[in-house]
Amino acid sequence: MQGPLYRYGPRGLRRGAALSLVFAGVLATGAATGSLPRDEPARPRPTARPSASSSAPVDRQELAAAAAGAAADGKSATQAAEELVSRSGDRWGAVYDEREYEEFEQALDGSYTGVGLSARRTADGRVRVARVEPGGPADRAGIRADDVLTSVDGTRTRGRPVAEIVARLRGDGTDEKAGSSVVLGVERDGRARTEFLRRARLTTEPVTVRRLGTAPTSTVLIKATAFTRGAGGEIRDAVRSAPGDAGILLDLRANSGGLVGEAVAAASAFLDGGLVATYDVHGEQRALYADAGGDTTRPLVVLVDGGTMSAAELLTGALQDRGRAVTVGSPTFGKGAVQMPSELSDGVVAELTVGQYRTPGGRGVEGRGITPDLVVGTGALERAETVLSGLGGGS
Repeated sequence: MQGPLYRYGPRGLRRGAALSLVFAGVLATGAATGSLPRDEPARPRPTARPSASSSAPVDRQELAAAAAGAAADGKSATQAAEELVSRSGDRWGAVYDEREYEEFEQALDGSYTGVGLSARRTADGRVRVARVEPGGPADRAGIRADDVLTSVDGTRTRGRPVAEIVARLRGDGTDEKAGSSVVLGVERDGRARTEFLRRARLTTEPVTVRRLGTAPTSTVLIKATAFTRGAGGEIRDAVRSAPGDAGILLDLRANSGGLVGEAVAAASAFLDGGLVATYDVHGEQRALYADAGGDTTRPLVVLVDGGTMSAAELLTGALQDRGRAVTVGSPTFGKGAVQMPSELSDGVVAELTVGQYRTPGGRGVEGRGITPDLVVGTGALERAETVLSGLGGGS
């Protein structure tokens, strides 16, 4: 599978920068993406993100006209396009200037500017830290997973969309750069404190691998926090190098997505070809297929939660519908719309929703998410290990 052309994920993701971490601005809570075969046109590069509708209420021609006429109204091309998209009813339609789009492209390579943390929303509307990037500003400040993020630059987080929080973490305009400051309100065990952080240029490690137990019956835990470029290949290599009959725990919790081509590559590690997902573009049905030659016999359990989004949901749905894995955890986020970016004047890029993707079994993901085979609240990892052992994998 070559490089992806379609992506899934909300604007925050692009403004934020790299998929699963709200790296002080990570891509606003979720970058999932989609992809098409290389015989699709390279420009515009379609992207996918959740939307309330299956087709965009405005089209490229309208946006191009608005951008072209912006100067006459005393506006920039970005402002004119943003106003049109905001009135369109396309929930996830978005407009990016040239700098923002370049930043997002860098994020897909695993590089971003932020504080190095990922966040999740709890059932009571609070925002908790899901993961802290080792060595990043948040880590150096002593912020830890499960801390409550109460405010960003004085704005309370409770009840606010995660995408908005991420955008604030990320910064805007001149603040969106290494060295700029952000003030976080943090709470742990009922004790509140304030942390003054400076954003930094960071490099992510989207896939980590470790062994649980001893070979040859050990469990290989593969944690994928995002599907940046190369992540799918890293998962495939980890599976190929796993010892003996070791089972695989594929942890997709708090994975906000990324490049769908990488998710398809990851699916190819466990499937011998066949359908991974279908999607439509303006009503035209298309499909994504796994490569042949994946490991179809090694026991596999996939861990998911409410932070599992977009491309990560696409992968989960494929492995679940194809009967290749047992899924454990809590229902996923529910993001499955396809968007297509169009390049306007002055380097401005606008994205409009054009369709939605479905799992091999025909299930829609947008607004629904994926319910795991075994729904577990706390102790999901331990339950997953137990399930894997019952499948014949692990110690």
